[in-house]
Amino acid sequence: MTLREDHYPLPNAAATRRYFAKFDRIIGHMRDVAAVATGNGRLAQSELEIVEGYLICLSSTFSALSYKHLMAGHISNALPHELEIDRQDSGFPVYRELLQMANDCVQAEHHLDTLPPKKNLIEDMTSYILNELKMPRRLQFAMSQRLYYEHLQNRALFWAQNHPQIRSQPNSHKLRRSYLVHWAIFDSQTNLPVIYIMKLEDSGKAFLQHDEERWPRMQSHLLAQSPASLKLLTIAKGFDKDFDDLHPKSLQRITIGPMYSHAFTQQTGPLREVLEEASGEPGLDWCLAWTIETLVSKGVEKKSTGLFEKVEQEIFDLNQYARDEVETGATEMNRYLILPQRPYQVLEDRDPPGLRNIRKYVVGADGKVLSSL
Repeated sequence: MTLREDHYPLPNAAATRRYFAKFDRIIGHMRDVAAVATGNGRLAQSELEIVEGYLICLSSTFSALSYKHLMAGHISNALPHELEIDRQDSGFPVYRELLQMANDCVQAEHHLDTLPPKKNLIEDMTSYILNELKMPRRLQFAMSQRLYYEHLQNRALFWAQNHPQIRSQPNSHKLRRSYLVHWAIFDSQTNLPVIYIMKLEDSGKAFLQHDEERWPRMQSHLLAQSPASLKLLTIAKGFDKDFDDLHPKSLQRITIGPMYSHAFTQQTGPLREVLEEASGEPGLDWCLAWTIETLVSKGVEKKSTGLFEKVEQEIFDLNQYARDEVETGATEMNRYLILPQRPYQVLEDRDPPGLRNIRKYVVGADGKVLSSL
């Protein structure tokens, strides 16, 4: 299957609105699930705050794209373009959509200067309806684009690259500072949001966030080593080798998705039958997977870098008895599913072997999230 065949343009504005409405609800549930995971010890409070921040940005990105594509198919066959999603492997918009959004953001001010104010557009639309007795499609399109560019200017968004940010952390080691560094990408190969959180100690002389030599180089390094195809062990070892006075003590990768939906994606395996059987009621035919990979250091060793110099290098802990952890270069890997109560019941009835050991978070009829384990 070619990349193009994986990409699916949503056929019309109605489908686009249903798609974003579904994702808006799912991301809301994801924030609740992250809170539950914190209560179960899967995420620390500081990590929860970071994840919630990225989820809010992701929700804002989807809102922006919903405005952009609000009138898809109503003006002409080519204007505006339909939203393209990866219906095979992720269920999310394709990477190109976020790249285009970043380009639009740079030119947002120019577009807003050339578009009529919202007040004028509302007045013109009202006049058109009263006089022509038709829907003012072109004016509606102008309004949707104004809302889109305003959203780009006024909201924190999830971009294709979300550059590293740093937080100081308490540390019992008096000679070292401790930091929590986080960054995120929208992976171009998987079309999925990926969040990274690194805990590190700093034995350098200057505060890292004010170090004009190390901090820019570190940001560039981390973004270059962010593809989801890289093992955590590869990322952590490369960082440890390139920065003698920065010591990565743990590294987490949180992958959001894929999102499966009977209405929008072409899933395979047992989930296809589950969602097909649960698709009778609107809004209940979805399932969101997410994964937390964690790599921790279990100690350090001294390695020579010259005749009289030695540097500290981390010894990372791999669970040699868990095949998945060894293959992914992680100490621990946890997979989760978030799904409504109806598909969860179907899933439990079918009990497919491949999904038995995955923790399920179930969204009840009242919208509350419960863990199945």
